[in-house]
Parts: sequence; structure tokens; C-alpha cells
Amino acid sequence: MSLVETIRQWDEGVAAADKKDWPAAFQIFCEIQEPNSKIYFNIGCLCLINGDLNATEKAFDNSICKDKHLAVAFFQRGITFYKKQKYEEALRDFQKTFHELRGNQLIDYKLLGLWYKLYACEVLHNVALVHAQQNEWEKAKENLLKALNLKTEAKHSHIDRALGSILKHKLFDLVELPMGELFRPNKHHVAQLEKKDYLGKATVLASVIHQDAFSGFAPLQPQVQSAPTRHKTPEILRVLEGEPHRVRYEFFSETAKELSLLPGNIVFVLQKGADNWATVIFNGKKGLVPYNYLEPVELTLSSKKEQETDQSDDIPKPPEDELPERPAVLDTSTLNAKETEESSAKEGEHKELKSCIVKVHFTYTVSILVKLGLSYRDLLEQVCKKLQHPPRGIILRYKKSSSSEKVCLDESEMETAWSQAQKGHLTLWCELTENKENLPKEDFTLLVALHCYKATQPEDLEFQTGDIITLLSKVNEEWFEGQCKGKVGIFPAAFVEEYINEDRII
Repeated sequence: MSLVETIRQWDEGVAAADKKDWPAAFQIFCEIQEPNSKIYFNIGCLCLINGDLNATEKAFDNSICKDKHLAVAFFQRGITFYKKQKYEEALRDFQKTFHELRGNQLIDYKLLGLWYKLYACEVLHNVALVHAQQNEWEKAKENLLKALNLKTEAKHSHIDRALGSILKHKLFDLVELPMGELFRPNKHHVAQLEKKDYLGKATVLASVIHQDAFSGFAPLQPQVQSAPTRHKTPEILRVLEGEPHRVRYEFFSETAKELSLLPGNIVFVLQKGADNWATVIFNGKKGLVPYNYLEPVELTLSSKKEQETDQSDDIPKPPEDELPERPAVLDTSTLNAKETEESSAKEGEHKELKSCIVKVHFTYTVSILVKLGLSYRDLLEQVCKKLQHPPRGIILRYKKSSSSEKVCLDESEMETAWSQAQKGHLTLWCELTENKENLPKEDFTLLVALHCYKATQPEDLEFQTGDIITLLSKVNEEWFEGQCKGKVGIFPAAFVEEYINEDRII
């Protein structure tokens, strides 16, 4: 019998016993194949209720054989022997019960499924009764006195009455397990017996049919026999925009409009500009690539079959000629040629707007596409927006071609800085002022580190206890952004407090 079936019959037997239907409960428990010690215990309790002492003794024997440390089984078998007037066997079982208590005042069988507490004082009460039946009144008195010391609850007042009876050499009542108390199966195991619909019922979220609530399986639809069969178009011959080209040289993008490619990649050219830049599609992405990095290629079914049969053809041969130069950066007039022609027709004369890629080295490096000849104020605004940092305390520097020193950038140096741009590229260095004299007096707040904070992410600011931190901004109520020892990052607000210094400028 499977474990599921055993638990199901066990639960049915306990349910019948709760209804006082003792014969039905007894029959259900007897039908369980390979019962455990708890089920044998339940059978013995039902036999004891029916008055069949021989069957009761046999059932408790089987329960003890399955579990030799089940004290309540010894207790019930001792009661059975007492009722059969086998006092020696009863005394031995009661003493074994007290031994299995192992010095504890009680055993609560609730966790095992039996709502009963076996008390050591009650076991000694029954031991004293067996001695009294054998006219051993002194031993009975000793066990009752010992039971009085182990008494824990007021309901054990029968021990006091039993001691009074012993002094008068009179017998007293036996302590027994309440009728109908049985071991019950684990409620979690019983709950698993119920069938569960793990998939649930489908629900219509959206449908082209008005007020559609159908959630079952749709019937088979009639097949159209007259429809002409159409062969599946091979993947490589699907309708694509543009002409196929193979990438000859490795190309890395420097702006968001460009597309990184590797040698051997097949791209489709959508448009070729006059400035040698081509708009291509590769793996569903659209971007700009120098046209001199590409070469036309013909893709047919025969070429595809040859590629499948000969895997060596998949590896392109290295280019023999030298790597071509990167073309100049696109003008906005070239990118929007059609718009330029329309506007020139309307306005007459078009002013050519040139752009420049500014690479800014900070704690990390960013690139910004700006208008060539931008003022210092507008350039600083673009840089702060890209770095997500307030403009206070930021210093921009650049290198002159005549020297290797970094010159501080301001409005007077902008014309010289733009003249240093080579091939539409300009490199700047962004720094944060450490000295508070370089900052406006009302724009900075000093903090002192209360605890040591170790950086776990690249954007974290690491510091030691006692370090002075310049507060740059508040990310939220729990995180601040600050500068310490020339580094900028974020840190928990709970790790710092405001630094109070009498020499500080306020």
C-alpha cells in the first residue's frame, strides 16, 4: 500500500472514531497494510474500548515492536495487564513507562498527533496501585510520596486522595487514557490528499471578438483544399532592404549612431552618403559604418549550399591591403540632404552646421556630440547633464598642442580649445575642486564619517572613520553623493554626520 493510501485510510479511521463509530474505525484501521506503531496503538485503544483484552494486548505488543521507546504504548499495555489481573506484567510495564520518561515530568504527544500528556506522577500513581493490589503498602506509599513531588498541576489532586487511601489500606482508581484519544495523521499530509488545479482556468485578456469569454479549446477549423501551395522562401532570400555587403575590417563605434562590426559580418546597405558613410542593417540594428570597410557580395541559393557543404568558406580570408582611414564625421547637412535641399529652396541660402564629438575623462569616460564652436556655458551644461552632476565645483581642462600641460577651460579659452579639435574630436578632463576656497561659500557642506564604509560598486565612495567628506548632492533620504580624497561617489547617509568646525567659513 502506498503512503498516500495509508494516510487516507488513517484519516478516515480517525474521523469514524470522532463520531463514536468504534466498529467502523476498527475495521478501517485493520484494513491498512503494513501499519506503523501509531496505527497499532490506535487498534489497541479501540480493542480496549470494545473490551477485547486479548486483542488489545496483541495490538500493543505490535506497537512496541515497531517503536521500543513509545512510553504511552507501555502505559496502555500496563493498563491492559492490570485489567487482566496480571499484576507482575502490569508493574513491569508501568516501571518501563517511567524509565522511558528519562527524568522528565511529562511527555507531550501533541507533535506526534496524540492530544495527550503522559505525566510521571500519574505513572507512579498506577505503580502504587499495583503494589497495593499485592498488599505491598509501604512500596505503594513510597511511590505516592514520590508522585507528590512530581505533581505539577491542580488536576492531580487524586494523588493526595490515593495517599489517604493507602494509609487506610484501601484501593483507589486507576489512571487511564481518555476514551477515543488516538494518534492522528499529519494535517499537512492530509491537506496534500486533495486534488489541486495547479494550471488554473484560462482567462481571456484580449480578443478581436466583442465580449469574448471563451477559454477552452477551439474546434478544428475546416481546411481550404483549393488554396495553392507556396514554398517557403529561404531565410537568406527573404525580402530585405538594401544590398548585401561583407565587412572587411573590424570597426568600433564611437557614437550612438554608429554600429560596431567584425570582419566577415554580412550587412545590408540602405543608403550610401557622399561623405563615405553608409547606413546599414545588421542583426536587426541600424547604424552608420564607413563604406570603405565594406565590399559587395552576392547571396544566392547556390552560394548558401556551398557554405553549408564547405565550412572552411565561412572563415573569411584576412584582407591583404592596409586598413583604410576612418572618414570624417558626418555633417548635419549630409545626414539630412533632402531636408537641406527643401530648406535651401525655401530660404535660399543654407548655413552649414558642423558637429564635434567631445570625449570627457571623469571617474569614467563619456562622449558627447555637440555643435562645434559652442560657448563655455553651454558646453558645461551639456557635460553636467551627461554626468548627472551639478555644475558647482566642476573644472574642465584641455591640452594645448604646444604643451602637455592641462589648461583650465573658460570662456576666453573656448576659441583656442575648439581649434585643437582634430577630425571632429576634442578631449577634455573633468575635475572636482577639493579645496573649499574654490567653491562658493554657500554651496558646500562638510560631513565627518562615523563608520568605515567599503565600496561594493564602482559608483560607491569608500572612506574611513573620521574622514572629512564634501557633500555634493543628496540622491535621496538614505544616500548622499560626495567627494573624499579626490574621489567622487555615493554613500549611505547613516554613515556620516555634519562636520562642525569653528574655523569653517559660513
